[in-house]
Amino acid sequence: MAAERNELRRRGAEVRKELGLQREGATEALPNFDDFINEVAFGGIWDRPNLARADRMICTLAVLGLGPHAGQLRQHVASALDLGLAPRTILEVFMQAGLYGGFITTDSAARVAQEVFAARGVSIPPEAPRTDSNEALDKRGHDVMAKLHGDRASGGYAAPGNNVTGALYPSAIRYGYGELWGRPGLDHRQRMLVAIAAFTALGLEGQLKKFGASALNIGLKKEEVIEAIIQTGPYSGFPRALNGLALLSDTLK
Repeated sequence: MAAERNELRRRGAEVRKELGLQREGATEALPNFDDFINEVAFGGIWDRPNLARADRMICTLAVLGLGPHAGQLRQHVASALDLGLAPRTILEVFMQAGLYGGFITTDSAARVAQEVFAARGVSIPPEAPRTDSNEALDKRGHDVMAKLHGDRASGGYAAPGNNVTGALYPSAIRYGYGELWGRPGLDHRQRMLVAIAAFTALGLEGQLKKFGASALNIGLKKEEVIEAIIQTGPYSGFPRALNGLALLSDTLK
Protein backbone atom coordinates (compact mmCIF):
# COMPACT_ATOMS: atom_id res chain seq x y z
CA MET A 1 0.00 0.00 0.00
CA ALA A 2 2.81 2.39 0.82
CA ALA A 3 4.34 1.72 -2.60
CA GLU A 4 1.02 2.51 -4.30
CA ARG A 5 0.68 5.78 -2.44
CA ASN A 6 4.26 6.73 -3.21
CA GLU A 7 3.66 6.06 -6.89
CA LEU A 8 0.51 8.19 -6.86
CA ARG A 9 2.42 11.00 -5.16
CA ARG A 10 5.22 10.70 -7.70
CA ARG A 11 2.79 10.81 -10.59
CA GLY A 12 0.90 13.68 -8.98
CA ALA A 13 4.12 15.66 -8.61
CA GLU A 14 4.80 15.10 -12.32
CA VAL A 15 1.32 16.27 -13.30
CA ARG A 16 1.63 19.29 -11.03
CA LYS A 17 4.95 20.22 -12.64
CA GLU A 18 3.53 19.71 -16.13
CA LEU A 19 0.76 22.13 -15.25
CA GLY A 20 3.22 24.62 -13.75
CA LEU A 21 1.38 24.50 -10.43
CA GLN A 22 4.17 23.24 -8.21
CA ARG A 23 4.99 25.22 -5.10
CA GLU A 24 8.38 26.83 -5.22
CA GLY A 25 10.46 28.63 -2.63
CA ALA A 26 8.13 28.98 0.35
CA THR A 27 7.98 26.44 3.14
CA GLU A 28 5.08 24.02 3.41
CA ALA A 29 1.96 25.30 5.12
CA LEU A 30 2.01 22.20 7.34
CA PRO A 31 4.03 18.98 7.42
CA ASN A 32 3.60 16.69 4.40
CA PHE A 33 0.98 18.94 2.84
CA ASP A 34 2.67 18.92 -0.57
CA ASP A 35 2.71 15.12 -0.60
CA PHE A 36 -0.97 15.11 0.27
CA ILE A 37 -1.91 17.57 -2.49
CA ASN A 38 0.23 15.73 -5.03
CA GLU A 39 -1.46 12.46 -4.15
CA VAL A 40 -5.06 13.59 -3.77
CA ALA A 41 -5.49 16.50 -6.17
CA PHE A 42 -2.97 15.92 -8.94
CA GLY A 43 -2.37 12.18 -8.92
CA GLY A 44 -5.90 11.29 -7.83
CA ILE A 45 -7.99 13.82 -9.77
CA TRP A 46 -6.10 15.84 -12.39
CA ASP A 47 -4.67 12.61 -13.82
CA ARG A 48 -8.02 10.84 -14.10
CA PRO A 49 -9.27 9.81 -17.57
CA ASN A 50 -12.44 10.90 -19.40
CA LEU A 51 -11.91 14.68 -19.28
CA ALA A 52 -9.16 16.59 -21.06
CA ARG A 53 -6.84 18.77 -19.02
CA ALA A 54 -8.02 21.94 -20.76
CA ASP A 55 -11.58 21.06 -19.74
CA ARG A 56 -10.44 20.34 -16.19
CA MET A 57 -8.78 23.73 -16.14
CA ILE A 58 -12.00 25.41 -17.28
CA CYS A 59 -13.83 23.77 -14.37
CA THR A 60 -11.08 24.76 -11.95
CA LEU A 61 -10.99 28.38 -13.12
CA ALA A 62 -14.76 28.57 -12.73
CA VAL A 63 -14.50 27.50 -9.09
CA LEU A 64 -11.45 29.60 -8.20
CA GLY A 65 -12.94 32.64 -9.90
CA LEU A 66 -15.93 32.52 -7.57
CA GLY A 67 -13.88 33.00 -4.41
CA PRO A 68 -11.21 35.25 -2.93
CA HIS A 69 -8.28 33.11 -4.05
CA ALA A 70 -6.17 35.59 -6.01
CA GLY A 71 -2.86 33.80 -5.47
CA GLN A 72 -4.18 30.43 -6.58
CA LEU A 73 -6.15 32.01 -9.40
CA ARG A 74 -3.09 33.84 -10.72
CA GLN A 75 -1.10 30.59 -10.87
CA HIS A 76 -3.94 28.73 -12.58
CA VAL A 77 -4.48 31.46 -15.18
CA ALA A 78 -0.80 31.14 -16.11
CA SER A 79 -1.21 27.37 -16.32
CA ALA A 80 -4.33 27.77 -18.47
CA LEU A 81 -2.35 29.86 -20.96
CA ASP A 82 0.33 27.18 -21.04
CA LEU A 83 -2.35 24.58 -21.76
CA GLY A 84 -3.40 26.58 -24.80
CA LEU A 85 -6.55 28.26 -23.50
CA ALA A 86 -6.98 31.61 -25.21
CA PRO A 87 -7.04 34.71 -23.00
CA ARG A 88 -10.59 35.48 -24.12
CA THR A 89 -11.64 31.96 -23.20
CA ILE A 90 -10.24 32.43 -19.69
CA LEU A 91 -12.10 35.70 -19.24
CA GLU A 92 -15.33 34.19 -20.51
CA VAL A 93 -15.09 31.46 -17.89
CA PHE A 94 -15.28 34.20 -15.26
CA MET A 95 -18.12 35.92 -17.13
CA GLN A 96 -20.19 32.74 -17.30
CA ALA A 97 -19.47 31.79 -13.68
CA GLY A 98 -20.45 35.29 -12.59
CA LEU A 99 -23.97 34.66 -13.83
CA TYR A 100 -24.25 32.06 -11.08
CA GLY A 101 -22.06 33.48 -8.31
CA GLY A 102 -22.45 37.21 -8.90
CA PHE A 103 -20.74 39.46 -11.42
CA ILE A 104 -18.62 41.03 -8.70
CA THR A 105 -16.64 37.79 -8.89
CA THR A 106 -16.22 38.27 -12.63
CA ASP A 107 -14.64 41.67 -12.16
CA SER A 108 -12.27 40.48 -9.43
CA ALA A 109 -11.18 37.35 -11.30
CA ALA A 110 -10.75 39.15 -14.61
CA ARG A 111 -8.50 41.75 -12.98
CA VAL A 112 -6.27 38.99 -11.64
CA ALA A 113 -6.17 37.41 -15.10
CA GLN A 114 -5.28 40.74 -16.70
CA GLU A 115 -2.27 41.00 -14.37
CA VAL A 116 -1.05 37.63 -15.68
CA PHE A 117 -1.71 38.65 -19.28
CA ALA A 118 0.20 41.91 -18.81
CA ALA A 119 3.18 40.11 -17.27
CA ARG A 120 3.29 37.86 -20.33
CA GLY A 121 2.76 40.59 -22.86
CA VAL A 122 -0.66 39.24 -23.82
CA SER A 123 -3.31 41.70 -24.93
CA ILE A 124 -7.02 41.31 -25.61
CA PRO A 125 -8.09 43.03 -28.85
CA PRO A 126 -10.89 45.57 -28.38
CA GLU A 127 -14.33 44.64 -29.62
CA ALA A 128 -17.27 46.66 -30.86
CA PRO A 129 -20.10 47.05 -28.33
CA ARG A 130 -22.74 44.34 -28.50
CA THR A 131 -25.85 46.02 -29.85
CA ASP A 132 -28.42 43.27 -30.32
CA SER A 133 -31.96 44.47 -29.65
CA ASN A 134 -33.92 43.19 -26.67
CA GLU A 135 -36.18 41.33 -29.08
CA ALA A 136 -33.19 39.56 -30.65
CA LEU A 137 -31.78 38.67 -27.23
CA ASP A 138 -35.13 37.33 -26.05
CA LYS A 139 -35.53 35.15 -29.13
CA ARG A 140 -31.99 33.84 -28.90
CA GLY A 141 -32.47 33.22 -25.18
CA HIS A 142 -35.54 31.08 -25.79
CA ASP A 143 -33.76 29.24 -28.61
CA VAL A 144 -30.78 28.46 -26.37
CA MET A 145 -33.07 27.32 -23.55
CA ALA A 146 -34.85 24.95 -25.92
CA LYS A 147 -31.55 23.60 -27.21
CA LEU A 148 -30.20 23.01 -23.72
CA HIS A 149 -33.24 21.92 -21.77
CA GLY A 150 -35.82 20.70 -24.27
CA ASP A 151 -39.20 20.12 -22.65
CA ARG A 152 -37.76 21.11 -19.23
CA ALA A 153 -37.02 24.66 -20.39
CA SER A 154 -40.24 26.07 -18.93
CA GLY A 155 -40.45 24.11 -15.69
CA GLY A 156 -39.99 25.19 -12.08
CA TYR A 157 -38.89 28.78 -11.62
CA ALA A 158 -38.88 29.13 -15.43
CA ALA A 159 -42.61 28.48 -15.68
CA PRO A 160 -44.20 31.33 -17.69
CA GLY A 161 -47.21 31.59 -15.36
CA ASN A 162 -45.23 32.08 -12.16
CA ASN A 163 -45.88 35.70 -11.20
CA VAL A 164 -43.20 35.66 -8.49
CA THR A 165 -40.19 34.26 -10.37
CA GLY A 166 -41.53 36.00 -13.47
CA ALA A 167 -40.40 39.30 -11.96
CA LEU A 168 -36.77 38.25 -12.60
CA TYR A 169 -36.67 35.29 -14.95
CA PRO A 170 -37.22 37.25 -18.20
CA SER A 171 -33.93 39.01 -17.45
CA ALA A 172 -32.26 35.63 -16.98
CA ILE A 173 -33.55 34.57 -20.39
CA ARG A 174 -32.47 37.80 -22.06
CA TYR A 175 -29.06 38.30 -20.51
CA GLY A 176 -28.13 34.81 -19.35
CA TYR A 177 -29.20 32.63 -22.24
CA GLY A 178 -29.61 35.33 -24.88
CA GLU A 179 -26.42 37.31 -24.24
CA LEU A 180 -23.89 35.25 -22.27
CA TRP A 181 -24.42 31.90 -23.97
CA GLY A 182 -23.84 33.63 -27.31
CA ARG A 183 -20.68 35.55 -26.49
CA PRO A 184 -17.43 34.63 -28.25
CA GLY A 185 -14.62 32.85 -26.44
CA LEU A 186 -16.48 29.79 -25.14
CA ASP A 187 -18.70 27.39 -27.03
CA HIS A 188 -21.84 25.91 -25.51
CA ARG A 189 -20.08 22.75 -24.39
CA GLN A 190 -17.45 24.76 -22.50
CA ARG A 191 -20.07 27.05 -20.97
CA MET A 192 -21.88 23.97 -19.74
CA LEU A 193 -18.68 22.80 -18.02
CA VAL A 194 -18.48 26.18 -16.30
CA ALA A 195 -22.11 25.92 -15.23
CA ILE A 196 -21.71 22.40 -13.82
CA ALA A 197 -18.57 23.33 -11.91
CA ALA A 198 -20.05 26.56 -10.57
CA PHE A 199 -23.34 24.98 -9.48
CA THR A 200 -21.42 22.22 -7.70
CA ALA A 201 -19.10 24.66 -5.93
CA LEU A 202 -21.98 26.92 -4.90
CA GLY A 203 -24.19 24.04 -3.75
CA LEU A 204 -26.97 25.02 -6.18
CA GLU A 205 -28.59 21.60 -6.37
CA GLY A 206 -31.71 22.55 -8.34
CA GLN A 207 -29.66 24.16 -11.08
CA LEU A 208 -27.09 21.34 -11.12
CA LYS A 209 -29.81 18.72 -11.52
CA LYS A 210 -31.33 20.63 -14.43
CA PHE A 211 -28.08 21.42 -16.22
CA GLY A 212 -26.53 18.04 -15.50
CA ALA A 213 -29.22 16.44 -17.63
CA SER A 214 -29.01 19.21 -20.23
CA ALA A 215 -25.26 18.70 -20.62
CA LEU A 216 -26.00 15.50 -22.49
CA ASN A 217 -28.03 17.48 -25.04
CA ILE A 218 -25.04 19.51 -26.24
CA GLY A 219 -22.37 16.88 -26.65
CA LEU A 220 -20.98 16.20 -23.18
CA LYS A 221 -20.71 12.53 -22.31
CA LYS A 222 -21.95 11.18 -18.99
CA GLU A 223 -18.36 10.44 -17.99
CA GLU A 224 -17.35 14.04 -18.72
CA VAL A 225 -20.14 15.43 -16.54
CA ILE A 226 -19.05 13.15 -13.70
CA GLU A 227 -15.42 14.24 -14.09
CA ALA A 228 -16.38 17.93 -14.20
CA ILE A 229 -18.03 17.52 -10.80
CA ILE A 230 -15.14 15.49 -9.41
CA GLN A 231 -12.68 18.16 -10.57
CA THR A 232 -14.24 20.66 -8.18
CA GLY A 233 -13.50 18.49 -5.14
CA PRO A 234 -10.05 19.86 -4.19
CA TYR A 235 -11.17 23.46 -4.73
CA SER A 236 -14.63 23.76 -3.19
CA GLY A 237 -14.72 20.62 -1.05
CA PHE A 238 -15.38 16.92 -1.48
CA PRO A 239 -18.82 17.05 0.25
CA ARG A 240 -20.25 19.38 -2.39
CA ALA A 241 -18.78 17.25 -5.18
CA LEU A 242 -20.24 14.11 -3.60
CA ASN A 243 -23.61 15.81 -3.17
CA GLY A 244 -23.53 16.78 -6.84
CA LEU A 245 -22.69 13.26 -7.95
CA ALA A 246 -25.42 11.82 -5.75
CA LEU A 247 -27.92 14.32 -7.16
CA LEU A 248 -27.16 13.18 -10.72
CA SER A 249 -26.80 9.47 -9.97
CA ASP A 250 -30.02 8.51 -11.74
CA THR A 251 -29.34 10.79 -14.72
CA LEU A 252 -25.77 9.62 -15.23
CA LYS A 253 -25.95 5.91 -14.36
